[in-house]
Amino acid sequence: MSAFNVHINHCSIGGTIKYTNYKPGKNLVAWHPKSSTANERSTIVISNGEGFELMIRQIAGIMARRIICYPVLNDAVTQGDQLGFIKFGSRVDLLLPLHSRVVVNLHQNVKGNKTVIAEI
Repeated sequence: MSAFNVHINHCSIGGTIKYTNYKPGKNLVAWHPKSSTANERSTIVISNGEGFELMIRQIAGIMARRIICYPVLNDAVTQGDQLGFIKFGSRVDLLLPLHSRVVVNLHQNVKGNKTVIAEI
């Protein structure tokens, strides 16, 4: 996401928050390969109650200095609920199961809570 994008993140699936973890860190540019392990980040796992879990990682970028994650452990969430917010330039990694079919294209401009990313 660029500094010109809205940085509200939404829950990709509905379910229960099974894991949360916040790590302070550096503020490398978000597209740097090491940013997902070196930068400030928040990791969330949502379980849909049918044996499917999805991990979402909010990653701060060079301009971002603050990650906000709304749900806490054991919260119930609905697909589309606001997950959190990353101030200024940032990145979100969505880790999908191998059998997922990604339906967005490389460099496609997506809209939060509107664009379907993948079919599971």
